[in-house]
Parts: sequence; C-alpha cells; structure tokens
Amino acid sequence: MTTAERAAALAAAARPFAEWLGDFIAEDLLELVRVELGHPAILDDFQTHGNRLSRAVAPRKILHVLSGNTPHAGLQTLLRGLLLGSHNRCKLPAVGLPVVSAFYEALPQALAARVECSESLPPDWVSSANALIVFGDDDAIAHFHGLARADQILCGHGHRVSLGIVLDDLTGSLVGAARDASLFDQRGCLSPHGFYIRGDSRAYAASLVDAMAAFNFQHPRRLLAPPEAAAIRAVREDYRFRAANDDRYTLWLSDDGRSTDWTVIHDAANPAFTTSPLDRVVFVKPLPADLGSALAGVNSHLGAIGYWPQGLDSARWVAEHVSGATRICPLGEMQRPPLAWHQDGAPVLSSLVRWVDLEL
Repeated sequence: MTTAERAAALAAAARPFAEWLGDFIAEDLLELVRVELGHPAILDDFQTHGNRLSRAVAPRKILHVLSGNTPHAGLQTLLRGLLLGSHNRCKLPAVGLPVVSAFYEALPQALAARVECSESLPPDWVSSANALIVFGDDDAIAHFHGLARADQILCGHGHRVSLGIVLDDLTGSLVGAARDASLFDQRGCLSPHGFYIRGDSRAYAASLVDAMAAFNFQHPRRLLAPPEAAAIRAVREDYRFRAANDDRYTLWLSDDGRSTDWTVIHDAANPAFTTSPLDRVVFVKPLPADLGSALAGVNSHLGAIGYWPQGLDSARWVAEHVSGATRICPLGEMQRPPLAWHQDGAPVLSSLVRWVDLEL
C-alpha cells in the first residue's frame, strides 16, 4: 500500500474512535506526513528535499509498549506506526486495552496484517524491533533503555503531570476544567492535578464543585481498589484537619463524604504545585506572583497546561511564565491532543525514520 492508500484506510477505520482520536480525514494524515517529512509521498519514493532527492525509510518493525491509563495514546501511536507502513507489535497492559483491540479489529486486512497484540512480551519482540515506543513510569522507560541496542530507536513517554491556569472569565472554564480533571480519572499525563486561578480562587473552587458533580453524574468514576480509596480518604482527612484550623483551606466532598467520587480542595496557603492522589481529586489555588517558583518541583515533568480564556493572549502568557510544558491548550481540550502534536516535545514521525539521500 502507498502512503495515500494507508491514510485513506486509516481514516475510515478511525471514524468510530473519534472520542479518542478526534475527527480527521485522509488528507489530514497526509498533511502530517508532509509537515514532518517534507512530502506526502516521501515514504514511497525519492522526492525533492532541499537541494537533493531524499526518501524517508520507516522502521521495519515497531514495538509499542502501552499503558492502561489513557487509551488515546495507544491508539495514536499505533495509527502513526501504520501510517508509516511499519509492522507494529503492541505490548498491551496485563488487563488488556479494549479500545486498541477494537481498533485492530476494525482495520482492513491489509493493515491488520501489520499488527500483533499481546498482553505478554515475547522475548524476540524487543530484540527484533527497529524502534521501541514505550509508555510508562520512569522506571519502565529506564528498563527499556537498558534493553535497547545502539542501532534501535527508543522513544520513551514517561511520567508527566499537568495543570490548568484560569486568567479571566472564571465561569466560562468550569465545564472544561471538570472534564479535563475527570476523564481517565486523572491517570493520564495530560490530566490536570489542579488549577491556579487569577481572581477569587475560593469562589472558583465552590463553582467547580457543581461541574465535577455534573460530570460524575453523566460519567461515573470507575470503582476503586481499597488502597486507591484509602489514599483519597487520607488526603481528605489531612485537609479536613487543616480546614478546621486555617480558613485558607476549604474542602468539598462528593455526597458530603459518603463517597470518594470526587474531591475539590481549595488551598490558599501553599502556592507550590500539589500532586493529586488521582481519581478526581483536584486542588484549586490562587495564581501566585512567582508561578515559576511554585512549579519548580515539577518543571522537568510537566506535560500540558490548560489555559482560560481561549485566545493567543492567554496562551502566550502561559508560555512566558511556565517553563517545561510541551503542550499549551485551552481548558476542555487537555485530554484531546491532536494527531500532529509534538508528544513530550518531540516529533511523532520524523523521530522514527532514517533518510536516504540521492546526490546528483
């Protein structure tokens, strides 16, 4: 299949998965190839590339090591591998990844033949891969770095944390903020742990409560294992004690504490980024004058910053005041990265290919 044929087949197969992949057509995939590689057919034959003819050569085999926290990352990396024309082996989490399996089943035979999925990791999958794309925590990334040979490409997507910043129009961001903080139960790298608010942060937190409850009513959180529920209760008790002794803290609990479905904590005492125990526990804080210092502890692990209100002015403000983040997008869009985004700051196609140049 040519690149154009693969793009057409992938666009058709991906339509039922727009919730995770977004809406796109074949021309959008070809434009991604053109932007990253210089020509939409450069994977098929030599094309003019600067002052020479060049061809991009995709990895013959790609190993994708997928995590279970965000299915869209698994779908995107598989789709890109197929767009390149590679043979793709997907190491699924032990509990499986149903949406990736469903996408595989929706592929036409010519593309499905380029995919293998397994919940275990056959030993030869690592040794025979030309490229390894690994999603996981920092220990998992380090493990595969130790396994990879010098001639293998390794793209690691490790631990990241994300947050939101509201500069104005506080009520306009509430629905999007609740959605971003609730989807995937905060287990993805693009899930905000909390929000910094310029203005009345306590009033914002009180209003966010209603948005969190409304989202949970429509999209109930998954059932938690006992240790996960215990972690939420421990954080709640900690901040309940603080709130009883310091009015800079306020705590809102789902069902008045009868459930752990969601938790909103207003913390006007400590501007430093606070890591959530996940599962829809969000922190709301006043936007500090020195935001850089507040984020110093997580700069090297920042994923996305969601901003509000929409527009270039807000986006530029975030870019100028936050270092380390590789994706800056409107609140409400944090969990819907486009196919062409520079994941963790790196290109998604050109980092995988090698080049052959013809000099005439």
